[in-house]
Amino acid sequence: MPTSPPRLQLAAFALLAECLHLGWEALHGGIATHHLLQRADLPGLSNLWGLLVLPALAAWAAGRLPPATAGDGRRIAVGFALPLLLGAALSLAFTLQLQALTEAVFFGSMLLALLLPAHRPESLFGFVLGMSWTFGALLPTLIGAVIAGLSWLVRGIARRAWRVVRPA
Repeated sequence: MPTSPPRLQLAAFALLAECLHLGWEALHGGIATHHLLQRADLPGLSNLWGLLVLPALAAWAAGRLPPATAGDGRRIAVGFALPLLLGAALSLAFTLQLQALTEAVFFGSMLLALLLPAHRPESLFGFVLGMSWTFGALLPTLIGAVIAGLSWLVRGIARRAWRVVRPA
């Protein structure tokens, strides 16, 4: 399947944004490495992974969008913007060392993911993009994939259960 221009444009934009982010980091103390569970004895994940992960995630998300129909633009925009804002809020709370707020935003995101379709590609990309300025791209992708998987699973089970119990 040929790559569409919007897919390439979004991947190029993500690559440019990540290059600017890493350039800023390099000039302000070096490119960060984040350890799993904030423990130095666990493997570290460099923010350099963002050069690969963000463009690939952007291209994947753009390629998974449904063909444009009336009303889809708003759904996709909200499906991208809400996780983007949640990811940014989580990053900001963590950066400001507001532990209670960090936990509230994280668990609130998990709860929202059970109610809303957080498994959609635009949602995962928005969440990762919102968190990447603090945590790089790889760690948010791992966290976002778990949240998206839980969203997909719970919503699928609920949909099947509704089909069983609804009146014929």
